[in-house]
Amino acid sequence: MASGETAALKVESLTKDYGNFKLDKVCFELPKGYVMGFVGRNGAGKSTTLSCIMRSVIPDGGKVTVDGEDISENEIEVKRKIAFSSGTFESFPRAKGDALAKVYSTFYPSFDFDKFEKLKRRFSLDGTKRLKEMSAGMRVKFSVALAMSHDAKLYVFDEPTSGLDPVSRDEMLDLFCEMIEDGESSVLFSTHITSDLDKIADYLTLIDGGRIIASGVKNEILDAHALVSGGELTDEVRQKAIAYKKTPLNYTALLKKNDLPIKGAETSVRPDIEQLLIYYAKAGGSRE
Repeated sequence: MASGETAALKVESLTKDYGNFKLDKVCFELPKGYVMGFVGRNGAGKSTTLSCIMRSVIPDGGKVTVDGEDISENEIEVKRKIAFSSGTFESFPRAKGDALAKVYSTFYPSFDFDKFEKLKRRFSLDGTKRLKEMSAGMRVKFSVALAMSHDAKLYVFDEPTSGLDPVSRDEMLDLFCEMIEDGESSVLFSTHITSDLDKIADYLTLIDGGRIIASGVKNEILDAHALVSGGELTDEVRQKAIAYKKTPLNYTALLKKNDLPIKGAETSVRPDIEQLLIYYAKAGGSRE
């Protein structure tokens, strides 16, 4: 991010202690005009982090700023700059979609019904249906359509492509890319479908055990790692690997790129996001 430029989202030393789980000084920054993927295994702290950002859970410490404003100091106005959607829409199952949109619009002065109607047509949504009559995928689309129908600077999506078929997922990703074309809006979304992030994410934040393992430009993070394999698992590979997997005949291991070349590595490739996630989770977090 250019010096002096205001970030779309800045998270500083965010903490939340539940006793059996702790969000530990979570820090990351999303510049304006980009998509950031937020990944981690179940229980890693993704949902807790998003809840603290949105203040549906009050953090024990830290600071969250959206478009340069501290959300704790002016929560209502700052939240109007955020569009949030959390997976399948389960609230008010007997309510009709269009009726819910009218209620939702009362919280956002910038809500645009024309835009909502266009999104309904794009997603093939029937606003006269009750939520309980919609499929899980349709409820996801309805939730996203609501979130995208007001003038937000930051779009926060928790599993926005869950329950969608491959074609619908691709259409959703195309829409995310359109949303940031003005260079003023940004998207943060958590997902277990890492192939979606391979396609459109510009930035990547990886969390495990309540701690940020890596955060920054996606390609720079992936380029800084190497997935190596070979027949003999040498002591040098064991010592330097972030984590490894071994079979009777061969092994694969994730290493930092600057640890190469290494004895016993016969092949070396750039990992994808899923491989990065798996090996860091296997290691139980960051390896110093």
